[in-house]
Amino acid sequence: MTIWLIIIGMGIVTYAIRLSLIVLLGRINVPPTMQRALRFVPPAVFSAIIFPEVLRPSGALDISLGNDRLIAGVLAAGVAWRTKNVFLSIAVGMVALWILSAM
Repeated sequence: MTIWLIIIGMGIVTYAIRLSLIVLLGRINVPPTMQRALRFVPPAVFSAIIFPEVLRPSGALDISLGNDRLIAGVLAAGVAWRTKNVFLSIAVGMVALWILSAM
């Protein structure tokens, strides 16, 4: 029961933090410079999550054809660049990784 209360409590805290920013930004005028800067936050966070997993799968830098994650990531990036479809890019990357891992 304690674990569930902790999970629910952290969910409420996370929701409250996000809601407070939405309410705050809804009441003030954000300068155009800040708005332009905020557009780069999602790609920066996404890159910070993805690149270590793709380039350092075993903890050391691995830029070789033996790195299945790198090959799958490059394929997914190519699909993303060409189609601009997030779901198709994820699907291609996942299928490529599964196939390469099975080989």
